[in-house]
Amino acid sequence: MNCVVVDIGNTSTAVGLARDGVIGSVCHLHGGLKDKLAIAHVVRGLCGQAEVAGAALCSVVPAANGVWLTQMRRLLGCRPLVVTHKVELGVRVSYPRPATIGADRLANASGAIARYGAPTIVADFGTAVTFDVIVPRKGYVGGVIAPGLPLMTDYLYEKTALLPRIRLRGRFGAVGRSTAEAMRIGAKVGYRGMVREIVTHLTRGLKLKKVALCGTGGYAKWALEGLDMPFTIDADLTLFGISRIWELNAGRRDD
Repeated sequence: MNCVVVDIGNTSTAVGLARDGVIGSVCHLHGGLKDKLAIAHVVRGLCGQAEVAGAALCSVVPAANGVWLTQMRRLLGCRPLVVTHKVELGVRVSYPRPATIGADRLANASGAIARYGAPTIVADFGTAVTFDVIVPRKGYVGGVIAPGLPLMTDYLYEKTALLPRIRLRGRFGAVGRSTAEAMRIGAKVGYRGMVREIVTHLTRGLKLKKVALCGTGGYAKWALEGLDMPFTIDADLTLFGISRIWELNAGRRDD
């Protein structure tokens, strides 16, 4: 069964077509999160002539949910599942206030437990970088939130008179030979150190052994390149998690 899965983020939105846990096609919508025409264009282009059995929405932008749900109902003829802590996730949530967990983090936990088992630490590199921990028996227990790479570099640009806005890509030498290169080194090498310290803090504090490390999100590959930790880059983990949650709940819903 084909299912349209949507991950609404603060910077961009990913829309995928899932079938039996495989994310076959993905489109990205940058900006325009509440633009009806843009939503229709992406959804129609993704689905084509494929028969769609359902849809699921994962969002950290509540203000965008209404237009997406309305458009998806109109375009797909079905009521989308909204990912929250109240639906079946396929992973136990041992967290004091589960309603405060971002839907994307729940989707990551669901996808990670299915693909990697437990214990697993998922690092999602987006506007923020989140670290989520899934352990045996207790399941999702919590994590860490830190500023994402774009926040770090954009803040320097916005709050200084002379520092430029840089692109987070490309190689560099041992020392910056330009302002942009110096900033790029600070971002990438400094980020490696932050990731290493946070993962070490989590593994030691929770006494995790043989933990799987998974990196996802738009900046994961660049941020983790060269890091001396065995991260697996899983680009579609969030969408896979959303599709898994839809499958777990498909037979329990009343349309």
